[in-house]
Amino acid sequence: MSSRRPRPLRAALASLLAAAALTGCSGSDGDPAPPAAAAPTDVVQALGRALDARARVVRRADGDAFARLVGGGPAFRERQETWFGNVTQLPVAQLSYRADPGSLVREGDAYRVTVTESLQLDGYDAAPVTREARYRFAPTPRHPRRFRLTAATESDPQPWDTGPVEVREGDGVLGVFDPESVDQAPALIASVESGIATVSAEVPYDWPGTVVVYALTDPAFLDGLEDVPGDDPGDLDAVAFPAGEGTRFVLNPRMVADPGPDRDRLVRHELTHVAVGTRDDEAPVWLSEGLAEYVSVRPLAPEDRRIPEAAVAAAEAGVDDLPDDATFNDEDSDAHYGLAWWAVEYLADAYGEDAPWRLLDAMSGSGADPDTVLHDQFGTSTRELARQADRLIVSLYEAVG
Repeated sequence: MSSRRPRPLRAALASLLAAAALTGCSGSDGDPAPPAAAAPTDVVQALGRALDARARVVRRADGDAFARLVGGGPAFRERQETWFGNVTQLPVAQLSYRADPGSLVREGDAYRVTVTESLQLDGYDAAPVTREARYRFAPTPRHPRRFRLTAATESDPQPWDTGPVEVREGDGVLGVFDPESVDQAPALIASVESGIATVSAEVPYDWPGTVVVYALTDPAFLDGLEDVPGDDPGDLDAVAFPAGEGTRFVLNPRMVADPGPDRDRLVRHELTHVAVGTRDDEAPVWLSEGLAEYVSVRPLAPEDRRIPEAAVAAAEAGVDDLPDDATFNDEDSDAHYGLAWWAVEYLADAYGEDAPWRLLDAMSGSGADPDTVLHDQFGTSTRELARQADRLIVSLYEAVG
């Protein structure tokens, strides 16, 4: 679920268009030691109270009380203060922590333990999003059975874990910016609001019509995502990623700083992935990405529906088949995105506007064979779709070169 920035583009002539865990602070921990054979009950209970207190003071946005729960060195306390300031900007519906007693390891009078954080954003998460972290707790000087957090190593860090963020909300949009990108917040949130309206009108599935978007100048979060198309997050303009039961998306910093029609189109593309959710998990990539491109151009005038030059060149040369999943995001990805888009355009033109969505539904079953489904649904094949996409691309775009 990703988008690459189109390379040199052509616009079609209108007259030719056919149809169309927990803290976000890292400590200096190494690999955790093996767990103790049995966790002392009183320690487990004391750590549970410390975690409950942490969740409670964050929900109350009580900075003084939060500071009393944090120990360790000055750098760690400062990072925790930043984290607190970040998280208390979020619309927190639920925040809780659960320690795993079996992971408890004693280090002198301190303890390390694996903790699961559950965080649900009000209006955006259908259920809490969980993740794990490794916490170190040490007793307070005057109360040896009261513990303060002194170090943390988190998994799956979010932007609010790694540095200062600025949170802005719109109608159905939660935007996470940083101090250098927050000037883009009004324009980007307006773009996402408009995109939600477009996608809601085009995608025939129930979805909340809300989204969390990360728009940062630091590429660290994007670069840290795993299993992204092409295996190089920095080469993507944006990518949608799962968060609990929902989907969020992150913009590449170069797109955060580049407002305009191309970014608006990119936003609609990613929002289509958010709206479709897991329904395309078993579908071929060409259909998933072709649908996202198809929806992204709906508000554009025909002459503004641009396509990568590489797609025109590939169509002129002729392609034998639609790209497979393994090669879709290789060095020919620009051509593949264009071909996938126009395969979906052909389906909608030849078989009705609901045809691409009926195809997606039919391909949602595990192990569904695309050619078998295409034959059963429409009497066609991926090779024929590729041929028709080539024909449309050449007829619509070749004259504008």
